[in-house]
Amino acid sequence: MKTGKVVLDADGIDRSITRIAYEILERNKGVEDLVLVGIRAGGVSLAERLRKKILKIEEADVPVGILDITLYRDDLLTTNRKPQLGKTDIPFSLNNKKVVIVDDVLFTGRTIRAAMDALIDFGRPKLIQLAVLIDRGHRELPIRADFVGKNLPSSLWEDVSVKLAEIKGEDEVVIEDG
Repeated sequence: MKTGKVVLDADGIDRSITRIAYEILERNKGVEDLVLVGIRAGGVSLAERLRKKILKIEEADVPVGILDITLYRDDLLTTNRKPQLGKTDIPFSLNNKKVVIVDDVLFTGRTIRAAMDALIDFGRPKLIQLAVLIDRGHRELPIRADFVGKNLPSSLWEDVSVKLAEIKGEDEVVIEDG
């Protein structure tokens, strides 16, 4: 049986998203040519929340896209799990845009590598940045987040579970013994 500890509650998640929104705006000097692309599934909800925060702050809407990276994963042939294909929906050009990839947890970096490969199939962004709610370390690739809600050092045998109201009915981040 897994035992878990809540490391971010709903208020903590909201504060983290607010801070990330301000940091994105500051680093990019506003919303001009800015787009958000959420990685399916948790990243999509977080990208939508960031869009709403930015709209409230800047009174300008930022386009949000949805990215499914299933076919870009480097473990498709080595896993016994059957891949679940989702829909990618990027209804705008990425050419010369400042793209912020949004995901819930940054771990080994392999998901983000796959996301960048997938994005390049949709155009040539001016730059790509990364926003994550949780950075738990343990990189296998030289990838780092530009915007982080919480750094959460963890051991390899622990699981970090991000629960978002849009998907799981509640907002919390839990670290569990694996």
